[in-house]
Amino acid sequence: MRKYVIMGVQGSGKGTQGSLLARDYDLTHISVGDILRWNVQHHTKIGAQVRRVMAAGQLVGDELVGSVIRNRLEQHDWNYGFVLDGFPRNRTQAEFFLESYDLDGVIHLDLPDDEVRRRVLARRLCTRCGMDYNLIAHRPAREGRCDVCGGELASREDDTEAALAARLRDYHAKTNPVLDLFRRKEFVVSIDARPDRATVRHVIHERLGLPHDPS
Repeated sequence: MRKYVIMGVQGSGKGTQGSLLARDYDLTHISVGDILRWNVQHHTKIGAQVRRVMAAGQLVGDELVGSVIRNRLEQHDWNYGFVLDGFPRNRTQAEFFLESYDLDGVIHLDLPDDEVRRRVLARRLCTRCGMDYNLIAHRPAREGRCDVCGGELASREDDTEAALAARLRDYHAKTNPVLDLFRRKEFVVSIDARPDRATVRHVIHERLGLPHDPS
């Protein structure tokens, strides 16, 4: 059983790389972002809270995220292990996590803030089915329309210059202490997230010392 945490600022590709790693090694990808988006799309109480926070350009509160992840991990449907994406978010959560789970590695996708801005401000989301696009690397076949369902593409509510600047400040303030704690107690690999996804994927496999590269 393998258990990994993948960390990175918005736009670093942690969702993509977490999903690929899970697929390649038959792990369960547990994504904070995916769970919260599901709640927003299905109009749950948690979703209403998340929508209000996102509209204000803030990060979802650590207490809510911690509760969502603890409930998810307690389902124990990750027979071969998991890749946890978007948690822990602060030192207290990291300490709790280290007490509860033995990790095989922490993957830190490193991306400069100027590249974060370039990527994030190019993101688009289908207003009908929720499919993600990026006008830099994943453009739709028809301008402004989803390839899957034909729905209209729009910027996310929180993808503005001001909101992104606030999120970056918050991310660095909270994440740096978490990384410091992991570096003292766990195996952390820092990966340059600027290359294409195939290159980053290969480097992750190599740095983690995984038995083979499925590609």
